Amino acid sequence: MELLSGVRTSESARVLLLWVLGLLFRPMVLAEQEGENLSGLSTNPDKGIFAVRENGTTCLMVEFAVRLTVPFDVLALNGIDLITEQAYLPLPRGAEIEGKCASTESEIHISWKNNAYTLHIYFSKEFRDKGVEVWKVSKVQFFYDTAETTHFINAYNPGKHTASTHRLSALVTPAGQSYVCAAQQTLTLISTDHQKGVTLSMYDIQIQPFDITSDFIFSEPYKCITDQRERLEEALPLVLGFILGLIIVITLTVYHFHLKLTAQQPQLPRDRSMYKNM
Repeated sequence: MELLSGVRTSESARVLLLWVLGLLFRPMVLAEQEGENLSGLSTNPDKGIFAVRENGTTCLMVEFAVRLTVPFDVLALNGIDLITEQAYLPLPRGAEIEGKCASTESEIHISWKNNAYTLHIYFSKEFRDKGVEVWKVSKVQFFYDTAETTHFINAYNPGKHTASTHRLSALVTPAGQSYVCAAQQTLTLISTDHQKGVTLSMYDIQIQPFDITSDFIFSEPYKCITDQRERLEEALPLVLGFILGLIIVITLTVYHFHLKLTAQQPQLPRDRSMYKNM
C-alpha cells in the first residue's frame, strides 16, 4: 500500500509539474514572433519588403527603399588633421528581420553585413484630439560599425556607434490604415560619434505596424501630405482647362442667343418721311 501510495504521489507531482510548465510556456507559444523577408516580390531592386508575424499571422509589415548617409572621420594627408567623409548605405534586399508586436507598441529590426549594421524602427499608438486614434513612428535607431571597410574606407579610430532620433513623431497615420508615400521622407539621427548627424532617407513607402486584417496585405492606404499635394498639382491644370473651356462654351452660347434675339426685332425707320409712305 505504501508503495502504491508513493507511486500515486509521484504521478500527481509529475502531472502538477507539467501543468505548471504548461502555464509558464503557454504565453511564450502564443507570443511566438518571427521576421520574414519578402523583398523578392518587389520589382524595384532598391526596395525591400519585410514583415513580422505572430503565430503565423502578419502583425507588422514595411515596404520601402532606404538609404543612410553616415559621416565619418578620416585622417588628412598631412597625418594631423581630420576630414569628414560620407558613407552611403543602401538597405539591401537580403537583410535579416526580427521584430515584436503588441497592441500599442511594435518594432522591427533590420540587420545586414553580419550585424555590422542594424536599423531599429519603433511604432506606437496613441489617442489625439477628439479621441482619434493614430499610430506613428516614435523612435529610430541605427547601429553601425565604422570598422566595416565596405563603406567606411580608412576610417579614423574605427568602432561601433549608435545614431538615434529624439522626441520623434513621424508618419502619423489613422489607426487601421497603412501609411503610403512615394515621395522621399527624411529623418535625422544623432550619432554617438561626436554628435554627427546621420540622415535616413525613405521613399516609395508603405508601412503598417498594427491592425493588419489579412495576411501579407496592407489595409486601406493613407497618403502622405506630399503625395496629396503633388496629385493636386497634377490635377490643377486639368481643372483650370475644364473651367476655361466651360467659360468659352457659356460665352459662345450667350452670344448666339443674343444674335437670334437681335435678328427677330423689327427695324423701325429713322426718317419721319418714311412713315407717310407706309
